[in-house]
Amino acid sequence: MSAEPTGMIFDIQSYSVHDGPGCRTNVFFTGCPLKCRWCANPESWRPKLQFMFADRVCKWDQGCKACRDACPHGSIQFDENGKPSVDWKICNDCETIECTTSCAAGALKQTVRIMTVSNLVNTLRRDYNNWGSDGGVTFTGGEPLLHHEYLDAVLKECKKLSMHTAIETSGYATEEVFMKIFRRLDFAFVDVKNMDPEAHKWGTGVSNERILNNIRALKRSGWPGRLVLRQPTIHGFNDSDENAKRLIEFMNENGLYEINLLKFHRLGQTKWEQLGKEYEYSDHGDMTPERMSELQDLYLDNNIACYVGDDTPF
Repeated sequence: MSAEPTGMIFDIQSYSVHDGPGCRTNVFFTGCPLKCRWCANPESWRPKLQFMFADRVCKWDQGCKACRDACPHGSIQFDENGKPSVDWKICNDCETIECTTSCAAGALKQTVRIMTVSNLVNTLRRDYNNWGSDGGVTFTGGEPLLHHEYLDAVLKECKKLSMHTAIETSGYATEEVFMKIFRRLDFAFVDVKNMDPEAHKWGTGVSNERILNNIRALKRSGWPGRLVLRQPTIHGFNDSDENAKRLIEFMNENGLYEINLLKFHRLGQTKWEQLGKEYEYSDHGDMTPERMSELQDLYLDNNIACYVGDDTPF
């Protein structure tokens, strides 16, 4: 008998009301083929065990050095004042992260949970009665499609239980994988971050060609679910009229009539710092309410329903 599939999850959030219809449980997958310069969840990039170091809650000032003694690689060192530092070049290659189990303060936090299909479905069953008639589960990340075999098995069980299923995805996958997963979905957000392939590659590390082709294929297939495009809207990257007009043209060509513009935020900045990464968007990228409204009007004037931020009908 083959082993039950497992997936890598970095968070599960109950009572979400902005990521699909009704009240939902959001399941965040670890691993993403994109590396967005503004990413709010950088801990989701690498599909492997890793940790974040929150030095603000570290008890080094009370003389604690438990993590140093637990690390077999000598990557955690203390200066003359007793304050710790992490050698991320060593830590990023670590496969065991023993240090996280030694930290009573939670300054070293493991970011990945390995869950079987049964583990995850049982967690969703726990929340089932809280969803109401319109709610369900939304798979996000990271990139859920990166774990398509596991996700397909989970979705199959969700459908047996009549759960409403949704996804938030970059859309970056082979067409075969994309279509395989979508056949079990009721609702989807697909991010279209920039219509220019080179600009998209600069911002995310990959071209948008595969993403746009997958959206086209989905519409050709007659998929019966509800598709809403999403765009994290960032000043200087994708907030131009030209980009909006190109996206409007693409939407009209493919019979797409809903988009959700998300205003840029820096809620993930501390995560970058806790992973030893430099956050490029610490001092730019901000969108004004007036500019968000102007972009919304562009879509509305072209008969496309455009929702800004959390002001949505779902």
